Amino acid sequence: MARPAIEPLRRFLARRTDAVTADDVLSEVLMVCWRRLEAVPEQPLPWLYGVARLQLRNAERSSRRRERLAARVAEELQQPGPPDGAAVRDALALLRPQDAELLRLWAWEGLGPAEVAAALGISPNAAAIRLHRAKRRLAEVLRDDPDRSTATTSGGTAR
Repeated sequence: MARPAIEPLRRFLARRTDAVTADDVLSEVLMVCWRRLEAVPEQPLPWLYGVARLQLRNAERSSRRRERLAARVAEELQQPGPPDGAAVRDALALLRPQDAELLRLWAWEGLGPAEVAAALGISPNAAAIRLHRAKRRLAEVLRDDPDRSTATTSGGTAR
């Protein structure tokens, strides 16, 4: 792909979303272009606009999933309103990776305990127990003072 096609694509995305999302989507478009180099037409810009539109929709779906996660967390915690997306993302980062993945499968992908169990290769009973514990740990992290964290990201034991 010729370098001159990048700037029009960047402007195309900037008019449709915020700067950070535009940069992320542009990166994804370039990855698609690289993976499908043989499919890129001689005049790539219209094709790239189509790829960018699809990638932008993917980014918007991801954003909606994060919002749904925040709403579900607020519901579980019986809070008046959901924590913002950044707070949930930061809280998930403080959890053990296994707990964060359970919560993402449950909230973002909308899986129930039996489906989470199938995705992770564990029993449905173990998935339900781990999901309950992960929700509790997430609630603790969200309630904690931001300066105090006893959860770990290295797979150690969270409270």
